[in-house]
Amino acid sequence: MRRRNFNQILGAATIGPIALTATASVASAWTFTADIAECCSCNIPCPCNFGLPTSTRCDGNRLIEIEQGTLDGADLTGIRFLVTFEMGEWARIYADESLSTSQRRTFEMLLPLAFGHFHRQSRSLEYVPMTVTRSPELLSFSTPASQVTMKPLPGLEGEPIAIKGLPSNAFHDYVQYESVRHTHKSANREWSHSGTNGFTSKMISHQRQNG
Repeated sequence: MRRRNFNQILGAATIGPIALTATASVASAWTFTADIAECCSCNIPCPCNFGLPTSTRCDGNRLIEIEQGTLDGADLTGIRFLVTFEMGEWARIYADESLSTSQRRTFEMLLPLAFGHFHRQSRSLEYVPMTVTRSPELLSFSTPASQVTMKPLPGLEGEPIAIKGLPSNAFHDYVQYESVRHTHKSANREWSHSGTNGFTSKMISHQRQNG
C-alpha cells in the first residue's frame, strides 16, 4: 500500500464512520484528541504526509498519547501506545504497561474502531515498559523493541517549522522534526535510521453514535 492511501484511511477514520460491523458501528461513539510523535525512514519532508504517493519502504515508529476523550462514556485520558510499522505490510502495537485494567479494556475496544488500519495490520499487541521524555531540544520515546530520539528542524531564525492544512485529521499543529535515533529490533525485522523524517502533531477524532 502506498503511504498516500494509508493516510487517507487514517484520515477517514478520524472524522466519521469507518468500516465496521453494523453492531459495532451502532454501539460505539467516541471523541478524543491525542498528541502524535513519529519518525519514519523517509527523507525530509516525508511526501506521504503531504498526500503524495511513495513506493519506497517506510519504517516507522508512531507514538500516540490520548490527551482527553471518551469511548461510550469510558475515559480515554492518559492512554498511550506506540505503533511500530512497515508501511502497508505489518504493525506491532506496544501499549504502556502502566495502564490500569480498565484503561487496557477501553483501549482494546478503541483500537479497531479509531485505529482500524493499524489493528488490521498488527501482528502483536503487548503491554511493555514505555518512557517518553521531552525538552526544547529533543523528544525521545522508547519501548524495549523500539527507540526514537528526534529534534526540531530549525526554520527561519531558528524557529520551529510549523505546517498547516495537511490532508489528514491526524496532522493538526504539525511541526517538522529530524530523527537522531530511530530504531527497531524484533523477531522478523530490524532497522536503524538517522537524519530521516520526523514530526509532531495533534490528532482529532470523533464518531457519533448512530441510531
